Amino acid sequence: MAQITLDAPASRTPVRLGRLLTIILVGQFMAVLDVSVVNVAAPTIRTDLHASGAGLQLVIAGYTIAYAMLLITGARLGDILGHRTAFQGGLALFTVASLACGLAGSTGLLIGFRFVQGVGAALMVPQVMSLIQRNFAGAARARAFSMYGAVLAGGSVVGQVVGGVLVSADLFGTGWRPVFLVNVPIGLVLLVAGRRVLPGDRGERGRGLDLPGLVTLSAAVLFFVVPLVLGHEEDWPLWGWLMLGASVVVLGAFVVLERRASAPLIPGRVASAPGMRAGLAAIFLCLCTFGGFLFSLALHLQGDLGYTPLRAGLFFIPGAGGFALSSLNWRRVPARWHRPMIPLAVLVAGLGYLGLALFESGGVGLEVAMGVAGLGLGAAFGPLLAVTLTHVAVADAADASGLLVMTNQLGQVVGVATFGTLFLSLAPPTGHALTVTSVALGAAAALAACCAAPLLRSRGQNLDAA
Repeated sequence: MAQITLDAPASRTPVRLGRLLTIILVGQFMAVLDVSVVNVAAPTIRTDLHASGAGLQLVIAGYTIAYAMLLITGARLGDILGHRTAFQGGLALFTVASLACGLAGSTGLLIGFRFVQGVGAALMVPQVMSLIQRNFAGAARARAFSMYGAVLAGGSVVGQVVGGVLVSADLFGTGWRPVFLVNVPIGLVLLVAGRRVLPGDRGERGRGLDLPGLVTLSAAVLFFVVPLVLGHEEDWPLWGWLMLGASVVVLGAFVVLERRASAPLIPGRVASAPGMRAGLAAIFLCLCTFGGFLFSLALHLQGDLGYTPLRAGLFFIPGAGGFALSSLNWRRVPARWHRPMIPLAVLVAGLGYLGLALFESGGVGLEVAMGVAGLGLGAAFGPLLAVTLTHVAVADAADASGLLVMTNQLGQVVGVATFGTLFLSLAPPTGHALTVTSVALGAAAALAACCAAPLLRSRGQNLDAA
């Protein structure tokens, strides 16, 4: 990742912001990559470790479950311990767990280490947005958010490509293990560089962790995510529906407890900040479509079209390239168009999804449709993050970061569960499955654009000056 020079906030001692951004975004990239990289290695893991179907599901999903469940907690710990300490601690745990995953000799050990890996990511990832909020301002912050969005999209696609390359290479007869071990040298380099570059902060020792809120929110997310991740493979059992119902009840208990808490996990001033609710709804739906798009198209490419995992991963490059191109360049559009661009760009992504239905047989048309979808999402995501956080005070950066990152993760989980289930329900897989799923993705994109429409009425700063 190229080093860039960015403007520091006037209120802070200038730090090497280009290096700071590189370190935290590479950490973010590793965390995103590890969601998808294991999917490609799953068949080899199953053969080598003699894993059962349920065991293999937990190898893949254990990381996501722990990651999603603890993101808000990780954000609060960043405020208490200091964002540098929390980032470095999460990175160290993630790196050690990656090594342990790569050396695991049984399915049970691999599942356990994947959960630990998710805990490390949950501590590390919320600090990325907090450090951006606290160390960048104005145009520099907008550029940082653009790069953050590009990393989110790129990590998901690159994970599939990297997984295919490493498994196919079978380095020294190690099979699937390099998909985890590759994190170790990168993590060590980031840990050493982070000690010198990441700005030190002592944290707010007086802030409480809000244990009742922590327990109820973690339980609500757990009850919500587990059935969505495992539901289809288990044929949507009764326990899954009971857990989904329980998640609503526990979430209601969390809301009640937060209103009475002296140091709530999600302060009311953050949740009620202008543009926050509309922004969160639009982000959630955009990430739903993104997760469903990646999952269903990957199944279509490898199932209907018979692509190898590596070829299927490479096929996503136009989509990732389109996302990166628009995400990194949306600021070149005149400032008066930044807010209107959000719903318009989401609608462009919806047109890209509909294009998948027209060109389901593959070829250039399908790649163009993917590129259009990526362009639309990338053009929407950067300004959407910026406008959602415009009215959040720097002191609330950690709480807002945790809320946004959890929304991102839950959006992808829900997208995979809903659109993935729709695709798989039309078995055996056919082009018809992609056609129906793509129309549903387009409809969800239209709904996301409607959710983003209130942001047009927001009063506030130019996004570059935010």
